[in-house]
Amino acid sequence: MPIYNAPLADMKFILNDVFNADQFWQSNENLAHVDSATAEAILEEMAKFAQNVTLPINRTGDEEGATFSNGAVTTPAGFKEAFKQYAEGGWIGLAADEEWGGQGMPKMLTVLADEMLFATNPSFMLYPLLSVGAGMALNSYASQEQKETYLPKIYSGEWSGTMCLTEPHAGTDLGIIKTKAERNEDGTYNITGTKIFITGGDHDLAENIIHLVLAKTPDAPAGSRGISLFIVPKFLVNADGSVGERNAAGPGSIEHKMGIKASATCVMNFDGAKGYLVGKENEGLAAMFVMMNYERLSMGIQGLGASEFAYQNAAQYATDRLQGRSASGVQSPAKPADSILVHGDVRRMLLNARANNEASRAFAVYVGQQLDITKFSTDPEAVKAANDRVALLTPIAKAYLTDTAFQATLDAQMVFGGHGYIREWGMEQCVRDLRIAQIYEGTNGVQSQDLIGRKTIKCGGAFIADYITEIRDFANSLDADLNFIKDATLDAATEVEEVTKYILERAAESAEFPNAAAVDYLHAVGLLSFAYMFARIANAAKAKDGDFYQNKLALAAYFAQRILPEIDLRIAKVKAGAEVIMNFSEDYFTSQA
Repeated sequence: MPIYNAPLADMKFILNDVFNADQFWQSNENLAHVDSATAEAILEEMAKFAQNVTLPINRTGDEEGATFSNGAVTTPAGFKEAFKQYAEGGWIGLAADEEWGGQGMPKMLTVLADEMLFATNPSFMLYPLLSVGAGMALNSYASQEQKETYLPKIYSGEWSGTMCLTEPHAGTDLGIIKTKAERNEDGTYNITGTKIFITGGDHDLAENIIHLVLAKTPDAPAGSRGISLFIVPKFLVNADGSVGERNAAGPGSIEHKMGIKASATCVMNFDGAKGYLVGKENEGLAAMFVMMNYERLSMGIQGLGASEFAYQNAAQYATDRLQGRSASGVQSPAKPADSILVHGDVRRMLLNARANNEASRAFAVYVGQQLDITKFSTDPEAVKAANDRVALLTPIAKAYLTDTAFQATLDAQMVFGGHGYIREWGMEQCVRDLRIAQIYEGTNGVQSQDLIGRKTIKCGGAFIADYITEIRDFANSLDADLNFIKDATLDAATEVEEVTKYILERAAESAEFPNAAAVDYLHAVGLLSFAYMFARIANAAKAKDGDFYQNKLALAAYFAQRILPEIDLRIAKVKAGAEVIMNFSEDYFTSQA
């Protein structure tokens, strides 16, 4: 059976030493109820749950899968009990407002709790994840009566939530959705249409499912300006809050997928189902984006969790596997062969994964801290700056973390050799389960276009300029004994600054250029961001004694020397332009000549 040991020491180091979380929390009156002791207790309890409850049902859940029969979905053995335990532990409402039964914990803490669940059972994690996202959208845009009706039940786990956007013909372009919402005399709406790829669209984990559905009223403006958001419960809710009769909303089938097979991905049919408007007509997309942006960060955490899981198993396998001898001479004379850890290429794969894991974890906490500022700060200028930073970094958190994580899972699988292709070792499931994280909630290509278009070109590079200023200020504050990461970070900042100016110039000349450059630009900014994280990690570790801290410095040096140089390749590809891509005719791609 695959192993997993929650990286609690690394998590506590990131919170306490790298980001001084205790000081950050205690300096904000809205977060003063949180301290490092509370945070560590929460992480330790989640580690127990992840290791003892969700990990044992990960492989069995994959093999059994969610099943669809007679119009209903059944989750694999053990999932219902695990969900009940998870809900009773208060985990669904960990970050929710106390007004609705939540615990009001900061995002920079909950991203670490989420990592452990994603590491041990991503299919399971998706069920409560969608509930939390739905709760956030409702808390931001629903009426007080709607909040009182739905939020306490969602956060308690009695009910769950979904996000119903995609249609067979409409994915990224939501402006062309066809689902209709016709107003009734009592102020409710009849919702009619079909949605696809709906995570947790049906299941047996909760007594009711609250679907958040995007639809258009008959006289709505064309495009995305005409989208409204509706609450469409699986079961209608009575005036006293109890569950009533079945609504005309339900699954038509479930998808047969490459991975996350225990997560029910449903085709949902709404046949004149009763719905309740959230906010105002034609303003639904803003509410849904509250949920989508949350999910996008969570997909980055899914990547981190999978990569940490894969690394731990590959590192243990490499330690145990005896194969060949070291190029520098026999290392284990009492054994028939040395462990494969003596081979430089095996170390390369493991070190790449570990370096990206540690930078990803720090980056996730950093983005979480920015989200906490937007939610809890009383300083309008700080809130605006944090909102701008979140806007810039959300596509990186989603796309760069999942791209690097997927490569890490492939490398971890390669460490196993032939055993990595065999189910019993867990690596092939890890690869299959993670692949979706690069695809859903907006493919990584779409995230890259968002970064280069809306978050860079549209604001004239203002967001990235502010970010680079912060990175430079921090790097310049480092002592001379950290010049190895200081200089590397400053050089990367200059390179990204210069290529951003180049992009702004070329975008004014060529409409095709930004799209062609988008993925490589996102990876360049991702590499800079990881250099910044390692600068912070190295600064926190340098004054401390012990192998744990010295290894942080060594890994920072590895990143600077072996991973960060990829930034030059990415920038060269940006500057190659769009012409070499766009000069092919459309016929070329289907022509055999």
